[in-house]
Amino acid sequence: MTSRITQRILDSLPFSRADINHVIFHPHAIISEINQRYNHWRVGEKYNPDGVDIFESDWDYFIILDACRYDEFVDRVELPGTTEKRTSRGSTSPEFVRGNFGGRKLHDVVYVTANNWFAKTKEEIDAEIYALESVEHDAGRTTSPETVTAAAREAAEKYPNKRIVVHYMQPHWPYLGPTGEKFADGPFHEVIKSTTATHQDVMQAYRENLDLVIQEVESLFSELSGKFIVSADHGELLGDRERPIPIKTYQHPEGVYVDGLITIPWHVYESGPRRTIVEDDPIETEEMDMETIEQQLEDLGYRV
Repeated sequence: MTSRITQRILDSLPFSRADINHVIFHPHAIISEINQRYNHWRVGEKYNPDGVDIFESDWDYFIILDACRYDEFVDRVELPGTTEKRTSRGSTSPEFVRGNFGGRKLHDVVYVTANNWFAKTKEEIDAEIYALESVEHDAGRTTSPETVTAAAREAAEKYPNKRIVVHYMQPHWPYLGPTGEKFADGPFHEVIKSTTATHQDVMQAYRENLDLVIQEVESLFSELSGKFIVSADHGELLGDRERPIPIKTYQHPEGVYVDGLITIPWHVYESGPRRTIVEDDPIETEEMDMETIEQQLEDLGYRV
């Protein structure tokens, strides 16, 4: 009788069983949700309107390092060019996509990406680009940086008069370096509580992932010609605290606009002739089915 009554109560709530289970097993998420809703209410949008609009800048190639913190970038990366800082329009990839692509017709842009939030939300946010080149996972639950580099090279040749956005998954988890094996199951704060993994292990795994993707950026610099901007969609909290409720977090929750999440690198490098950019009517490219897209996003730790 008790279980039947409990089931009726659960069925009457405006939440799915998955939502309820997520709260039970991840109570940390409740506070993050409160922070998110407060910050979205405070700014009046479901993204950070104070962030930079990437399409207002001049570039031929815009390279996104997913979840790359500004402080880690300047401490570890030695690329030719100059590095500044900017503020992102999101603390997660869907916010970044919503804030930069939403409501726009970008018919001079090709998006090469291992992160499929644009594919999932483009109709909802009324976004158009010339072509979308989605890259499938080839490294377990993520996409290797080498695979994205190969796709970027192909796109640069296939679309010679378009601006190219290249979206790598690294340094975002899953971590591909040797230390990353300790965090194969994530989320980080639970791994640290339940295993021998430490905060120092998280930092080492994150940095190994950053080093791997920077090697691929260097290869694009050497092989392609034009003006590059290397940036990030958002950062990562690596033991930093959210706001306004100051919980310690290892992730990138939506709607949390603190330095570790929205302060991003903005590295500019130019070499050789620029691309001649023109707008054309969008073309249809082969896209993944929605089930595959959602599975890939779940593999990356997102709730979809």
